[in-house]
Amino acid sequence: MISAGDFRNGITIELENNVYQIIEFQHVKPGKGAAFVRTKLKNIKNGGVVEKTFRPTEKCPQAHIDRKDMQYLYNDGDLYYFMDNETYDQIALNSEAIGDALKFVKENEMVKICSHNGSVFAVEPPLFVELVITNTEPGFKGDTATGATKPAVVETGATVYVPLFVDQNDKIKIDTRTGEYLSRV
Repeated sequence: MISAGDFRNGITIELENNVYQIIEFQHVKPGKGAAFVRTKLKNIKNGGVVEKTFRPTEKCPQAHIDRKDMQYLYNDGDLYYFMDNETYDQIALNSEAIGDALKFVKENEMVKICSHNGSVFAVEPPLFVELVITNTEPGFKGDTATGATKPAVVETGATVYVPLFVDQNDKIKIDTRTGEYLSRV
């Protein structure tokens, strides 16, 4: 159990038969009346965000989230297959559980599988990936000064906006949280 006075960003709590992660919290002490804690909570199963206030002495059970490193093997239609490299157990997840988390992940790469009480709710890709550009418009001499971008398709099929000087078959580094181009490799 964790009291509302001890809330911090990133803590997961169980509330109303759901699991929430604290995105934002603020301890408010008005001039008149009792103090309270104002929070923004993200439902980790469906991604919805709610705002809720707590008295500082209220207690909530803290949710335990398991994050396990697994290897993304392949996808077969609507199912994505992952393997635990220690036990060689394989699990299959449907595309609803995956979302667009794997749009920058190649087969045989390591990802984190997040679960609560044995039910998987999210897949976390690595923070940065290096991918080869398979299709983009050619760059021209002198295109580097404008800061303009062009669409490029990487080897996983996702589209990334890259500077004009980046060419086809270049290897680039991408931030998977934002989907932005970082640099050439």
